Amino acid sequence: MEARVNARKRQVLDDDIDVVYRFKVLLPNGTSIGLTVRDPDPEMPFEDFIAMVKDEYFQARKQHESMRLKKHINWKGGHFYLEDVNGDKTKKMIKFESFKPHKFHILQLHDASGETAHTFENMWDLTPDTDLLMELTEEYNFETALADLIDNSLQAVWSNSKNDRRLISVSIAADKISIFDTGPGMDGSDENSIVKWGKMGASLHRSSKGQAIGGKPPYLRPFFGMFGYGGPIASMHLGRRALVSSKTKSSKKVYTLHHKREALLSSSGTELTWKTDGGMRNPSEEEIGESQHGSFTKVEIFEPKINSFEIFKLQCKLKDIYFPYIQCDEVLNSGRTITPIEFQVNGVNLAEIEGGEVAITNLHSCNGPEFILQLRFFYKQDNAATRSPCSKIYQEANARLKCVYFPVMEGKESIEMILEKLEAEGCSITENYDTFSRVSIRRLGRLLPDARWTWLPFMEFRHKKGDKSHLLKRCCLRVKCFIDTDAGFNPTPSKTDLAHHNPFTTALKNFGNKPPEKEKEVKEVNVEIYRDGKLLTPLQMEREYQDWILQMHEHYDEETDSGEDQAVLVVNPANKKALGISSDVIRVHQVLKRKGKSWESGQKIKVLKGACAGCHKNNVYATLEYFLIEGCKGDVGGEARIICRPLGLPEDNACILVVNDGNTSFDIRGSLSLPIDVIDSGKCLAIESIEWNYQLDKLHQKSPSTIGLLSEKQCLELEVDGELPVDGPVHAGQVPPTEIVAVVRPANFVSSFTSKNLDQKYIFKSNLEMSMEIKFLKEAEHPDEAHHIYSGCVTPSSCKGFHGLYICPLGCKFPELFQKAGLYTFKFSLKDLTCNNCIKRVLVKASSEVGKWELLDGERNPQYNVRVGSCFPPFYLGCFDIYDNRTTFTHTPKVRIKIHTIKGVLVHVKKMSTELSRDKLTLKVKDVLIESNELDNIRPSYKATLMICPEKELFSVSVPCQVSPGSLQLVKAQPPMLENRLLPGCMVKQLLLEMFDAYGNHVSKGLEVQLDVDGFHMLDQTDQISPKHKVDDNGCINLGGLLKVIAGFGSKASLSVLSGHEVVFKQELQIEKRELRIASRVPEFCTAGTELENIIFEIVNSEGDVDETIHDEDKYGQSHTLTIKSESFNTEESIRYTFKHGRCTVPAIPLPQKNGMFCFEASHSRHPELNLSVQVSVQAPKVEYDDIQSPSIDGNVLLLQDSSSLKQVEKVMVSMINNEKKLEDKIIQIGYRIRNLEKQLNTHSKRKEEVEQDLFQLQASVNPKYFPTKEELINWIESMNHSAAAVLCSLSREFSFQEQPNHLLEDIIGLVALLGTVCTNNLSRILAEYLGEDQMLAVVCRSFVTASALENYEQNGEVDCGQALHAAAAARGNSINGRFLVICLEDLRPYSGKYEGSDPQRKLALPYPTLPRGNVPRGFIGYGVNMIDLDIDHLHTRTAAGHGLRETVLYRLLGEVQVYETRECMLEARHCIKHGAVSLDGGILRENGVISLGYGDPRICFPVVTPDSESSAGNVEVMKLIEEKKEELEVITSSIGKMTKSHEKSLKKFKKKKEKYDKFMDNMEPVLKDYYLEYKSKSKSDNSPC
Repeated sequence: MEARVNARKRQVLDDDIDVVYRFKVLLPNGTSIGLTVRDPDPEMPFEDFIAMVKDEYFQARKQHESMRLKKHINWKGGHFYLEDVNGDKTKKMIKFESFKPHKFHILQLHDASGETAHTFENMWDLTPDTDLLMELTEEYNFETALADLIDNSLQAVWSNSKNDRRLISVSIAADKISIFDTGPGMDGSDENSIVKWGKMGASLHRSSKGQAIGGKPPYLRPFFGMFGYGGPIASMHLGRRALVSSKTKSSKKVYTLHHKREALLSSSGTELTWKTDGGMRNPSEEEIGESQHGSFTKVEIFEPKINSFEIFKLQCKLKDIYFPYIQCDEVLNSGRTITPIEFQVNGVNLAEIEGGEVAITNLHSCNGPEFILQLRFFYKQDNAATRSPCSKIYQEANARLKCVYFPVMEGKESIEMILEKLEAEGCSITENYDTFSRVSIRRLGRLLPDARWTWLPFMEFRHKKGDKSHLLKRCCLRVKCFIDTDAGFNPTPSKTDLAHHNPFTTALKNFGNKPPEKEKEVKEVNVEIYRDGKLLTPLQMEREYQDWILQMHEHYDEETDSGEDQAVLVVNPANKKALGISSDVIRVHQVLKRKGKSWESGQKIKVLKGACAGCHKNNVYATLEYFLIEGCKGDVGGEARIICRPLGLPEDNACILVVNDGNTSFDIRGSLSLPIDVIDSGKCLAIESIEWNYQLDKLHQKSPSTIGLLSEKQCLELEVDGELPVDGPVHAGQVPPTEIVAVVRPANFVSSFTSKNLDQKYIFKSNLEMSMEIKFLKEAEHPDEAHHIYSGCVTPSSCKGFHGLYICPLGCKFPELFQKAGLYTFKFSLKDLTCNNCIKRVLVKASSEVGKWELLDGERNPQYNVRVGSCFPPFYLGCFDIYDNRTTFTHTPKVRIKIHTIKGVLVHVKKMSTELSRDKLTLKVKDVLIESNELDNIRPSYKATLMICPEKELFSVSVPCQVSPGSLQLVKAQPPMLENRLLPGCMVKQLLLEMFDAYGNHVSKGLEVQLDVDGFHMLDQTDQISPKHKVDDNGCINLGGLLKVIAGFGSKASLSVLSGHEVVFKQELQIEKRELRIASRVPEFCTAGTELENIIFEIVNSEGDVDETIHDEDKYGQSHTLTIKSESFNTEESIRYTFKHGRCTVPAIPLPQKNGMFCFEASHSRHPELNLSVQVSVQAPKVEYDDIQSPSIDGNVLLLQDSSSLKQVEKVMVSMINNEKKLEDKIIQIGYRIRNLEKQLNTHSKRKEEVEQDLFQLQASVNPKYFPTKEELINWIESMNHSAAAVLCSLSREFSFQEQPNHLLEDIIGLVALLGTVCTNNLSRILAEYLGEDQMLAVVCRSFVTASALENYEQNGEVDCGQALHAAAAARGNSINGRFLVICLEDLRPYSGKYEGSDPQRKLALPYPTLPRGNVPRGFIGYGVNMIDLDIDHLHTRTAAGHGLRETVLYRLLGEVQVYETRECMLEARHCIKHGAVSLDGGILRENGVISLGYGDPRICFPVVTPDSESSAGNVEVMKLIEEKKEELEVITSSIGKMTKSHEKSLKKFKKKKEKYDKFMDNMEPVLKDYYLEYKSKSKSDNSPC
């Protein structure tokens, strides 16, 4: 006791000490106490432990009186020892290491008396967690209580290993019930405590339920535990007390628990505990023999509550409940039947019992395939999420539905045989064929006996319609559905049925129902349907189930094998639907035996109301005619039908069986086809002739004869307005009667002999509907053309005590019925009766009150389109009353005609004539002439309304018409063209030609006229010459900006307008005069080889004043230059001299080298009429020589004397002088040529500078400012070393104006970055960033051949750097590293759509992007492919197919990339961006969801040019001048090149001649010296004295 107190103190003081040992000590006097030791030392003296036991015993003795009555224990004897459950004894130290902490241990205390008790009071504590005793289920009966105990045994033995015996043995006697199983057993440990068997809510198996969810059908996992009180409650229901004995394999003792109903009831309460006796003992030999593996549990119930029962019925009942555990063929894949559990009841193995509902049912099922569905039930995601994790309701359940077909055998239902067999065995079956349970449910293989559902919704076909509906409705009664469920379904506490309010139970019961629309959203449970592993929809499942039933019926049903007579075989009978069959072969009998009773043809029968379709309202009386059986004799599944003729059906309309030469046919005609079920159900009765004749007489009395209408008097009697005006014609507008009353008269009704008052006996009472049909026939129409107005049916009703009245609504439904003139026919008829129809006619004439005139329709009515000054075609008018009925004109009326427009009356027509037809039905209005000058008010449609009305204008006829202007008769020019303002090359800015007809109306839009011009050049909107022009919306032709004066100065120009071949308008104009003259003096005589220098030309007007407007300004499209031509020398016509303020100075005109007249012609380059011819006389220069002189030594010149030697010297000297002169002349000639070439080079160079300056100004006027400029971009690219782009830019600069037909640059268009320009820096940057530098520097070639020529390769595949573009790079001290892109123009797939207008840029007509609402996204600017303006050099670059760079290269690179102002706008339009987009503030969206983030600063961008304010027309003119200047610059450059070559050649020739001359003079000097010395010596000898 002291140790216990110390232990408690230590626990209070220290929270960390939580080691607890719990003991149940069994005392020698048959009592027991519980002992708890907390945190003891490893060992405790035996005496201290006994002291703790003693203290606890005396505490318990004070609380329980029963312990005080027990024998005293000798605590002082000292001979105590403790024995555990394994027989180990302790009498010294208590070693706690031998016990597991926090576990329950049983120790038995022995004293010196030697007496040992086997039962110990209050050994087991069965106190439940809640007071559950009052929750004893009221559904318990003997079988269900016994089954509850067997459930525990079944779950126990199921956990045995394969080598352990699985036995459940039930013994029932009058004094005791015993349930023995060989399961794992129970002992005193916490895990397997025997207390849990008897303690409510402490089931050992409740936690195993989750393991039994899912798996393979039939779900043989007997984890039945649900509520935790099956054992104690069932045992108390069966008897007053129970003894539970159990042993585990590991224990040597058998633990016992005593369960006494009165003891527990007396101690129940909130403050008391449930404790019961228990004990331990050794197993008996019988127990060891039954369970050789050493474990078992036995429940013995004493004093059982057994009134009277038959052991065989109980055996059958238990076999039905546990059938799959007793014998099963679904566990092994082989299909072999096994016995999972050995089940005995009073020593009889239930597997050997042949009775029971399950066995009998299986015996009578067919051998055909079963219809098996696997269902998975689960909560919706949201519903499942709301349930707590500790909820007892599991989230999933599974069920297998196995439908088995029980066929009809030899005309008898198998289900009826089952019921008869069960009744013979004494089973208390109160069901019949109709109420037989078609659904049986097992949960975890255990039958729920009370779950005997009639149907599942998918199994019945009460509302099925169609050809085979009756067959399905009958055959579905032969199906029983066996349902196997897992533990996901909850049972009732008695386990006899599924829990009624469980969602899974509800879902299973409603399986096959279509939930209403309102319930679909609140549905808790989802169901998945599988068949053969395939997921099915409810509709697919329904179809497959129907197909299975029909298949089973066809193969296994033996409804009727044959009739009693010889059958007639009919192949392919007609009208199978009416016969109610589906087979292609039927057997026709006249005698049939059904359920022991014969039925014959001709027999009178009565089919009770509701027996089948067609017999819902009344009993049907008929005569049997034939019996039809499907298939040939011996076939199974044949449908049987009854063919009968209903009472009242004539024999000539009954069915017919025809046999002709072996060919048989069967036509049902008006007979009825009834299913054979009406006989089986007892709703088809044979009747005697008395009843038949009575029904026949009754029918004859009711048979109708005629239909009649009640008179006015009879209708008044009924207080009904119901008489038709059939006595005579009425006028249109007659009010029809509100209702018409028709009655069916019997055959004995004769109107002439009966009273005029109503009499019920002459009114046939019937439930048949009467149809009323109303037709209308216009006057002069054929009866076959009658118009249908109404047809409807009415049922008979009662009024004022009269029955059988057919009150047909008329006036209330058709209040305007008699407003149309003509014949109205009313036809009354009864359906399905041979009764004479009633036909009444009402004739209606037109009203005398005229309502309107109307234009008559017909072939004579043309289109009322007329030109002013002509007549309309005739108008044919009819007269109609106020109800639109045509009537006659009383006389020829006077008419008024006017033409109305929106703005009012346009024309009052005065010229017309009228004529009335002979029948006075048609008024003809003809010769209606239209004259007006107000047609401009209704142009351009010229639509109006022609109004024809009587003189008093009470009403009018409106005729849509179109009045068009007449032909072209007059043309006026606005403003008038003035002659003194016309100059060559000027544009007529304003000129409008107004076109009028003869009445002063502008002619119609689209009128085509021919314009002939002389001295003018006329362009249309597409810059194409066209003499044809169309009149615009205003009746004019606008020639403003389209007429350009091309006639020369002083000539005449004219403009003519032709309509057809007739000239309607012509005007001639005089062009101002100008004259070209020379202002400087030209000499009459000039030296050959010289030049005329600084010749001044000027252009003067007719008054002689210089026209200073003749000024060369190419920037503004005004080119004024002078051209000099002459036949005496070759001059370049392209060399032109500019006029400045009317004057032009020619620096030099070279003169020829020969004598003669030199003529040259000076003319204006653009105005050839301004020309001047000039003649100049050219003379050769004179070279004079003095007498021959000879130098002397002293330097004096001595005259040679006349002597022979002198003559010789003279000859020599003359020869030398001649040679020298020739050399000098040649040198002089070459020098003149060099001088002329230098002057021409100087002139051409100056002209080249002028043209280049003009070209620069023109290009600046079109593209005023680039950011960056193209030149700067080229320079930047050239600075990028080791790139192909830099090499190509360098090459293009070197050879930009030279012809290189075989050069590398041939067919290379350029780089992508240099193809065009954009208008803003942001656009340039973002497009360059989108394309990337590699694509911006891509090389564009015309063809793949050109691209391939840019690079050559060596044999090893490496690039040959000595060839092609690499060689050109090496020649410039550069190289190409890495790869570069080349675009082959001819290989690109071009854009295939349309283009925008006639813009030279040829922009693509791409549709604007649209948002879902249809609007264009905010901030959309355009498509990137259209926002690049191609350079003027590339505007006309085309492929062989005619495609430009925009629709090929740019479309390939940019596609349909959209451009937006900001990122925000671009992201808003993301859903309508398919091919990428960019924004001016740096956003980039690429295709396929790729986004470019960050910010880039590309080095290579498109050149930027700001837009010019000049008009597009001016830009086009300037572009043409740029092309001309470029052509001139090319010619000048070519001429400079040729002159440079000639100059270099002449210099070389001059140098050669000069060297020759110098050499000649050097050679001549010694010769002259020798001649001089010889001459001197000779002179001395001659002068010496002789």
